[in-house]
Amino acid sequence: MDRLYGSCLSDSRRCRNETLNLFDAGYRKRNIHHISQGWGFVAVAITLLLGFCSQYHFHENLPKALDNSELLHNPNSFLSERAWHDLKILSSFGSRSVGKYTNEVLAIEFLKKVINNDIKNLAHANQRVELDVQVVSGGFWADFKPYGMTSIYRNVQNVVVKLHGEPGLRPCKSLLINAHFDSVPGSPGASDDAMACAVMLEILRVLSRQSNRSKCDIIFLFNGAEETGLQASHGFITKHKWAKNIGAFINLESVGSGGKEMLFQSSANNSWLVAMYGKSVPHPNAQAAAEEIFQSGIIPSDTDFRIFRDFGKLPGMDFAHHINSHRYHTKYDHIDYIPIGSVQHTGDNILELAKAISNGDELRSTKKKNINQSQVFFDIFGYFFIVYSKDFATVFNYVVVVSAVSISYLSLSKATKGINKKHLRYEIFLGFVINMISLVSAGAFCYAIAYDVDVSGQSMFWYSNTYLCVPTYCLVTVFVQCAVHLVFSRNLKTPLSLALQTQARLAGTSLFWGILCAAGTGAGVRTSYTIMVPIFITNAANMVIAICDYQNSQRRWLYVHLFGQLFVVLWSTLFYSMVLGIFIPTAGRMGGEKNPDIIISIICCCLTFFITSYLTPLVVLLERKKTFLISLFTVYIITRFYFIAFTNVGFPYSDDTGGQPRTQRHYMSHTIRTLYDRDGNIRYTDSGIWMLNMDRNSQKTIESLIMPEEPIPNHKNILCKSEAFCGLPIYSIRQAKTGGFWIPSPMPTIREISHLELLSHQQLSDRNHRLNFALTGSYLASLQIHLRDNVSLKQWSLTTNLPSSVNYNKKDSYFVLITTGLESEAFNITIDVETAEQHHKRALLDITLVSTYFDYHKDHTSIFAKIISKLPRWAHVVPSVASLKSWTF
Repeated sequence: MDRLYGSCLSDSRRCRNETLNLFDAGYRKRNIHHISQGWGFVAVAITLLLGFCSQYHFHENLPKALDNSELLHNPNSFLSERAWHDLKILSSFGSRSVGKYTNEVLAIEFLKKVINNDIKNLAHANQRVELDVQVVSGGFWADFKPYGMTSIYRNVQNVVVKLHGEPGLRPCKSLLINAHFDSVPGSPGASDDAMACAVMLEILRVLSRQSNRSKCDIIFLFNGAEETGLQASHGFITKHKWAKNIGAFINLESVGSGGKEMLFQSSANNSWLVAMYGKSVPHPNAQAAAEEIFQSGIIPSDTDFRIFRDFGKLPGMDFAHHINSHRYHTKYDHIDYIPIGSVQHTGDNILELAKAISNGDELRSTKKKNINQSQVFFDIFGYFFIVYSKDFATVFNYVVVVSAVSISYLSLSKATKGINKKHLRYEIFLGFVINMISLVSAGAFCYAIAYDVDVSGQSMFWYSNTYLCVPTYCLVTVFVQCAVHLVFSRNLKTPLSLALQTQARLAGTSLFWGILCAAGTGAGVRTSYTIMVPIFITNAANMVIAICDYQNSQRRWLYVHLFGQLFVVLWSTLFYSMVLGIFIPTAGRMGGEKNPDIIISIICCCLTFFITSYLTPLVVLLERKKTFLISLFTVYIITRFYFIAFTNVGFPYSDDTGGQPRTQRHYMSHTIRTLYDRDGNIRYTDSGIWMLNMDRNSQKTIESLIMPEEPIPNHKNILCKSEAFCGLPIYSIRQAKTGGFWIPSPMPTIREISHLELLSHQQLSDRNHRLNFALTGSYLASLQIHLRDNVSLKQWSLTTNLPSSVNYNKKDSYFVLITTGLESEAFNITIDVETAEQHHKRALLDITLVSTYFDYHKDHTSIFAKIISKLPRWAHVVPSVASLKSWTF
């Protein structure tokens, strides 16, 4: 048929009927362009294999760990064995929450001992190492979303070390390297963030033993209060004597356990830092897409990067481990789950980066370089690092998009000798429309599956076994894509051969992605590079096809196209691993009110479409198309209605038996509530256990603990109508956006109860009042200040500027977190208010004091201990006792 078609190009009218008849017959019997349906399964298998290769890049492709035996041959190299020794000791202290002995004494003494004995005493004679322990107090407004809060810290500690640079040079700014040694209650914090502290100690050890100094100072900040709202870093950057001379910073964090650290945030308009990273690090791992995802606020986390950027006005880079984030902030954040190769990877990169920055000209220059440029950056499987300006990206993306569509069209037009351009344009446009229809249809199918799974009580089946997303959502997406392509495949009126028709529809796919890439580029979205790369690779393959005149060939055009798609699939599956690696663990702490299956299903659908959109149009080439589609759908049916519905394969959680714990998180606070009237008399008191609803299945677990009683949701709490924040023992504003349940119970045992005392009430004028308070007790407390009608806050002693109010449950209040490191005296607080009317005689405000005590296990009541003991092994519980007191003044 194709030979006849070629001969008819010179006389299309004469041969039209004969061509159409033969083309129609080609659908009823084998077309010369048809291939065996087995190649469809091979394509699926190769795509999955390349996906595993991408995942291997994240998890296992780590450098060889260097031990002490390498010291003689590598005296200036990072030795992970020494860092591992420090990590083992620091994490062995267990939970290091602020105010706890392990954090305020043991961790501090360990850091001081290593720095003084192992680093300062063994430093090269040319080096100068200076140690300072900062005890600092302060406060600031933390603009977390959707609610902000005032963050107050008292006597938190920082261990700060300065490795002095060369003396006598012109003024030189310092490089700051930061990590925190505190952890959340209930977690040893080996990865978050003791590993980074161990890495910093080893970097300091290596640099201090070299004969040559760095040109500029390097400051190592081991901060002791990050988990309480980034407090210690604020105390350092705003009050430490060395802070004013800092020119750039490196922040080391973790939201996972193992893998490679990723550069996921960089300061805008300071491209020299990213360029320095690309030139210096031996194992690049960076994605601007990760930066935009994190800074969008959809990830419920934050780092000290925010403090140095917003309060220090400093340029910097933020690094974090994000693999196996299921262990983040749990008892399983343990050294046993960290591969030593991860320590080596981080150490190699940060050591070389620190040397490059501290010896570069940027910190010694008084001029700001590249101040108006934002950067697009990404690595290619850790071997190459690409970085260019956002302005260049705009032009380059547009050029790639235009050339991709135009080259495809011109190539195909040349293949038909300019005849039938109308049919060619129609097929390209149809390919574009098919992509839109298939994406929307696949999204609808995945949404329906997610809804059905949730209704069936099998929500989060992918949480423990992430590979279940492939047959449940990914293969369904491929099935829908192929089905839509086949629906539009029987265009018998076209004179184009099956090969040309398929290539034209692939050009329509480039048009689809090109429009998205152009739209994203025009909107200033740097993540558009993720779309540009597949377009660029496919365009390169199309250029080869055009140059070699393979358009009308039987197979050669297909081989070239598929060869290019190997790189497209490798590239796109990289983002599948990255994005799902972030969002699946996050689903375990996003609360129970939202259906996480819908989020994961849509992500899987879009990422699968991203991976396969240049492959699924080829389904029309398969001989037995229905066999291929039925096979895909059969895999889904077996997975959904057998493995997920009737086996434990889809059970969301697991303990550490298999070495891959996937926990359900529970935060329980045994609370006594006491409310006082204006005369100091008790107007209400009760006690109960408050449980946060951390994921979609938490309520089922909570109900099983207290059956036959039913837990009371937050919004139905008896105090919700009258009290700010529903009378719940919230110590951090972030708990306000997570649902929870109240369970009445006998009162807890609390050894020390914090107290707020009114010292004086002064009437400054007819409308202005000043109230002076003294706060005593508790290292972790919160104040919830609710002003009465016609009363406004004019000034207070907590911060220089007045904060924004928080609207929770239709009540405007001010939320204050108060953290204490080392013991301190009573905290005096002054609040000035103004009334709308003169000689105001009614109440001015209500203040609720919540005091929370962790690691209180010996004093748990039998009822509280019994409830905790009922939790299954795959649950991670953080128990506490709390006192809630409310006064009217």
